[in-house]
Amino acid sequence: MTRRGLIAPALASLAAACSPLVLLDRFGPRDAGARRIRRSIAYGDHPRQRMDVYTPSRPGAFPTLVFFYGGGWNSGSRDLYGWAAQALASRGFVVFLPDYRLVPEVVFPVFIEDAAAATARAADLAPTYGGDAGRLAVLGHSAGAYLALMIALDARYMMAAGRPDVIRAAVGLAGPYEFLPLNVASSIDAFGAAPDPAQTQPVTFARGDAPPVWLGHGADDTVVHDEDTLILNDRIRAAGGRSTARIYPGLNHADLIATFSPLFRKKAPVLHDVVAFLRQHRS
Repeated sequence: MTRRGLIAPALASLAAACSPLVLLDRFGPRDAGARRIRRSIAYGDHPRQRMDVYTPSRPGAFPTLVFFYGGGWNSGSRDLYGWAAQALASRGFVVFLPDYRLVPEVVFPVFIEDAAAATARAADLAPTYGGDAGRLAVLGHSAGAYLALMIALDARYMMAAGRPDVIRAAVGLAGPYEFLPLNVASSIDAFGAAPDPAQTQPVTFARGDAPPVWLGHGADDTVVHDEDTLILNDRIRAAGGRSTARIYPGLNHADLIATFSPLFRKKAPVLHDVVAFLRQHRS
């Protein structure tokens, strides 16, 4: 959803039966030392307001992550991303993996409100599963990165969810952060009814007192161009905030999250870089 077109037709296929993510989730290798311990925890009344929990196999008090997958705000399922959550859990995090309501059933800002509600519920439940709610971060890929950055930067969402200060750090992977004017179907469907389009944009809420942010992008991404990451990084830093951006040569939109899988991890150190940032800002 940049000015050059954000959500390509291929993105909608991520939740389809032929999706490479289905194959990766069902048949790809998983990281040892972590497991899913709970399925379908409710954070609201709607059937899609559910989340799974992944934890390290060893006992301990671990930082907490809430991971939001992508799919153009109109597709996706937590059932496709267990391998990514397990990769993070194996590195010493309690990971909550929520679904959220999708277009066309809902439009902006409902999916952001779901992200905030899931994060607040994760903070409440973290101690039950060995997580520390005082060390909670949000992370997302693509449309999920949009969700993570919106609830980290626009303080109104977490305030409405009753946890205004719970997010200690935010990570965005291949996220759309500045995509006006709305000029592709998926962005028009999701945001076209917003009274003030500027309120839909993460860059609008760049601020100096936001949690520290880490942004990653593939240089070969033609679904969400890397200019979105560079623009948001510059805006946050100009406001006096803490933000780091890294562009990975040779990676496209799907590659960036696929590197969380052991099968593709040698392509780029994305998981290593994300974990290093989160460990640095976990307190």
